Amino acid sequence: MLQTAFRLFTEKNIDSVTMAEIAEATGFTTRSLQRYFYSKENLVVAVSTWAWENYLSVNREGSPEKTGTAAETYEFMVDSFIGLYRDNVNILRFNQLFNVYVRSQKISSEQMQPFIAMIDAIKARFHLVYLRGGEDGTLRTDYSEEEIFSTTLHLMLAIATRYAVGLVYDAGVSPERELIAQKEMLLARYTK
Repeated sequence: MLQTAFRLFTEKNIDSVTMAEIAEATGFTTRSLQRYFYSKENLVVAVSTWAWENYLSVNREGSPEKTGTAAETYEFMVDSFIGLYRDNVNILRFNQLFNVYVRSQKISSEQMQPFIAMIDAIKARFHLVYLRGGEDGTLRTDYSEEEIFSTTLHLMLAIATRYAVGLVYDAGVSPERELIAQKEMLLARYTK
């Protein structure tokens, strides 16, 4: 159900896809779909959480967080956004649609809880990197943990999403080159 809903939401836009359409595409009834998720809003949050958790699970496999320095792990995290653009552009497209949908539907923080818990798990992983940065001296802990995490997440995600959804104003610009330039600026600012 989640995979089919993700595909339909990404192809057609979340607002235009109905629960009945998703049910038909999965071979379930609308009533069955509503029994699992209760509402379209809950389904949308479940789809987003599922998509990001799948991506993060695969991405974690290559992480140097157990053996590398804090700076190496931070660089891996930043590189993950470049890889996301290169190999998983549909997650970025869906995420843009998801953000607009959540705001337009005024989805409550209670309904958003599965998604928030997933983000909190990412923050917890970064917290360990930040602590190690204080110990091994490779991460700039004179900047707050929240600043580094938030700035990195928002800048890299914004740029990758810009290209994923087609907001490119100069056809001669290389998305990957811009992502790499942003990575270099973040590394220069936050690593030693």
